[in-house]
Amino acid sequence: MRARARLAVELRDGRSVLSELRSVAPVTLVPQRRRGAGPAVVHLVSSATAPLGGDDLALEVRVGAGAVLHLCGIAATLALPGIHGERSRTSIRFDIDVNGSVVFLPEPTVVTARAAHSALFTANLADTARLRYREVLVLGRVGESPGSLDSTVEVVRDGTPLLRQRIDIGDPALTASSAYLAGHRVLATELLVWGEDPPTAASGDWWSLAPLARGGSLATALARDAVTAQRRLAAAVAAHPGLAVPHPEPAADLEPSPAQTSHAAG
Repeated sequence: MRARARLAVELRDGRSVLSELRSVAPVTLVPQRRRGAGPAVVHLVSSATAPLGGDDLALEVRVGAGAVLHLCGIAATLALPGIHGERSRTSIRFDIDVNGSVVFLPEPTVVTARAAHSALFTANLADTARLRYREVLVLGRVGESPGSLDSTVEVVRDGTPLLRQRIDIGDPALTASSAYLAGHRVLATELLVWGEDPPTAASGDWWSLAPLARGGSLATALARDAVTAQRRLAAAVAAHPGLAVPHPEPAADLEPSPAQTSHAAG
């Protein structure tokens, strides 16, 4: 399956509004209307079983000057094997203009047995743009060994690379190594290009928050289960001086938008 989705947000009369929304199963974008001013809020929904081996899924997001977007996941993503062992691929790209802000908090990705999956996240930020991006990787369902996954994150701000990182999952020796996952089943990270960075690294029980050399910070947590990993990740994020709250989830005063039924095939 090949699917392409696109989302654009602009600032109009002091409000962040959707100027473009195209999605097709299994990459479905569901917007919500907010009472009063605030960010544009969109939910990323996997409306079919995906990614399966051989799938090629992509999402492009553009956030205009001064606009704010909260893009949130609904449920965990299961990377599943194909019939003939094909590799699946997902690609997500953000372009964020001057003073634009994005909070992208997808739910965990579970790498099931025999799956083969590649994930690519790229972001191009203007000098004053802000980004929060969370990734939670789970090595197999309970009681099973994971397949293979490679996840690459590349973030550039005003032409300067902030982070280029690749994580490979599926090698038992790497999983067991104290220099890699130390036998843990869940790896959670959150990239914070969000105001002031900590002057030095901070750490706790299987979590850390480290400032990057060219700006931004990376929070990392390891755990045996996703709930514990996300709790430890929240502790790491809370140590960031540029944040007032650990995780700015969409407010409770959200109501469905008529645009929920306006999805178009990409």
